[in-house]
Amino acid sequence: MKRVIRIGTRDSELALWQANTVKDQLESEGFSCELFPVKASGDLLLDQPLYELGITGIFTKTLDVALLKKEIDIAVHSMKDVPTSLPKGVVQAAVLKRGNSRDILLHKGLDFLNDEGIVATGSLRRQAQWLHRYPLHEITDLRGNVNTRLHKFRTHPWDAAIFAAAGLERIDLLPEQYSTLDWMIPAPAQGAMMVVSLEENAYCRNALKALHDLETAICTGIEREFLKTLEGGCTAPIGALAEIEGEALHFQGILLSLDGQRVFRLRKVAKAKDTAGLGKRWAEEILKQGGDELMKEIKQQLGK
Repeated sequence: MKRVIRIGTRDSELALWQANTVKDQLESEGFSCELFPVKASGDLLLDQPLYELGITGIFTKTLDVALLKKEIDIAVHSMKDVPTSLPKGVVQAAVLKRGNSRDILLHKGLDFLNDEGIVATGSLRRQAQWLHRYPLHEITDLRGNVNTRLHKFRTHPWDAAIFAAAGLERIDLLPEQYSTLDWMIPAPAQGAMMVVSLEENAYCRNALKALHDLETAICTGIEREFLKTLEGGCTAPIGALAEIEGEALHFQGILLSLDGQRVFRLRKVAKAKDTAGLGKRWAEEILKQGGDELMKEIKQQLGK
């Protein structure tokens, strides 16, 4: 009897799209698969901002437990949700080719940009970068899966809301009125998908090799190393984007205060074939410039 690979996933529409993408690609390689959807803690606790919950990996922990208990064989995640340190025994088995890495602004007209306005987001990174550019605006919290957040935006008197482009594109929910925020540095690994398995599971790790995109893995690896060195987890206003163009790797990194008024930003170009340790080195530059003190302040403000 053919071995079936049990794929763990959150049960939101976007998460199921991602898991089905992995399922389809594995089946095209000749493997048999079955989906095992679960509801993650972050999908259940919608009455508090993410940073107040104080839980690392709030969207991945439930699947980590299922993986370690061998109730599933692999788990599919939005890579930006995955903590920079995986649980003992769990490894990154594949990084799929990256989708759109950008943030977009959904709006009901752009007149508010030159005046007062209310913008919805549950991300401290988006909040800080928006307030840096539009300090007179009010930020309101926005939680839930993509569909829930879209419904809230449409039914509340907010001027705009910020979303990841990839999520809306993948499940065909991109509205007519939106603007791409090219100036906003995305979350590390935004737009990418990671598949994890147990380190000991050679069958699944071998099966997933065909799905692995090396260029995406290199770029997201640098971004996540940058994040890890700054010790931001998913709660500090930290952005990072690495892109390979020909033989060059282009990198942007940013750390901001919660109100967006203090900014540490860098742009770098390096050889794409020699990327080891770059994320750590560039994060250390920011820390030495005063980023270490800012990180201490942020942790105190968030009660960590």
